[in-house]
Amino acid sequence: MTSIRVRIGFLGLTLLAGLSAPTTASAATTATATTPTVEEQRLSKAVPQEILKRSGFDSVAPEFTRALERAHSYAQARRIVVDEGTALWRRAVGRAQGWGAAGGDLSRDDDRPLYWARLGMTREVRGWEPEFGISERQRAALLGQLEVTSRGQSSIRYPHEKGMKRILVTGFDPFTLDQDSRISNPSGATALALDGTVIQTADGPARIETAMFPVRWADFAEGSVERALRPYLPKVDLFTTVSQGRVGRFDVERTNGAWRGGYPDNDNVSKTETVPVADPASQPQWTSTTLPYKEIVAADTGRFPVYDHTEVTEIPAGGTVPVVRPAGPTAGSTARAGGGGNYLSNEIAYRATLLRDRLGLHDSLPGGHIHTPVLQFGAGNTDPATGAITDPEFVRNRVDIIAQVKAMVTVAMDAAAGS
Repeated sequence: MTSIRVRIGFLGLTLLAGLSAPTTASAATTATATTPTVEEQRLSKAVPQEILKRSGFDSVAPEFTRALERAHSYAQARRIVVDEGTALWRRAVGRAQGWGAAGGDLSRDDDRPLYWARLGMTREVRGWEPEFGISERQRAALLGQLEVTSRGQSSIRYPHEKGMKRILVTGFDPFTLDQDSRISNPSGATALALDGTVIQTADGPARIETAMFPVRWADFAEGSVERALRPYLPKVDLFTTVSQGRVGRFDVERTNGAWRGGYPDNDNVSKTETVPVADPASQPQWTSTTLPYKEIVAADTGRFPVYDHTEVTEIPAGGTVPVVRPAGPTAGSTARAGGGGNYLSNEIAYRATLLRDRLGLHDSLPGGHIHTPVLQFGAGNTDPATGAITDPEFVRNRVDIIAQVKAMVTVAMDAAAGS
């Protein structure tokens, strides 16, 4: 989900795709009618229904509907939404990690059941008309709670165990679903696979906590990234945002840019503007990774090559025309694309690293962005209209990507401990 430049568009998918602090998520605050969103409307298609059925997650929305029908007040409804949203996240994590029910024949590493089941729940809340009445503001708040809880953002817990290091990793929903509704996002699958797990590093054990984010411009503009990460960045030893990037390679993105390039999000909304953050007067055009990128690139972490990616697109100081800079931005330039492009992967990296810097953690907290390889189907299964929703190569690629992200995070922690 990195650069939405023309040259990236040739990959066959549009692949690559701070500090405001409102109290609800965008999916909630834009819910002023009972009409399903663009994302929710895709849910009725055959592919999402097959994914839900073959994972057992087809029961999620109906069970949630029955629970909501038992609510006799807004307070009861809010408790139900929080409980059910949290349960969905735990169910998805349990399925991915093997301690929960598989529910069907889809491989456990699949992130798509969570995505489509969540949309079934948000669609229900959006159209719900209880007898006791509900205002649009209350409906928005319920949708906001459902987003936060079902994405693991409210479930981040680090034990108070002496010597235990803390790592925070984020992932994304599937995207470009109008091109192919079968799409999975390996960053989301990674978040499910690693949540709550412990890795062994050179400095002892480290616990990984994860969260998921939507592919929607509005949620980011309303501060969803900052709200989720702000409580934890001062407490963790390392963080990385993760998203899907280029074909056949990992990239550790060196520089992030303060620009939205306009490519449509999952609600088919486009935004072309400076990344909107609180206190724009002090907003930098660029932020940089503090991940130990040299060590990550040099390590043998898996079968995909890993690159230190330095290229950006800028308008040079005093200029008017965007210029590609392979070695990074020049002094006084204006951002048009970071290493991770100008879509939401660049933006989450920009927001997270800007938050790190505004919290005074630039010199003490390793953090940045990793782009995974594009998750590809096997040969002969590339037609969205006739292809299967999964195949052995598709599963192998996703499993290998997850394992390699885990290895890269381990290398990063080892390097940070030795610095």
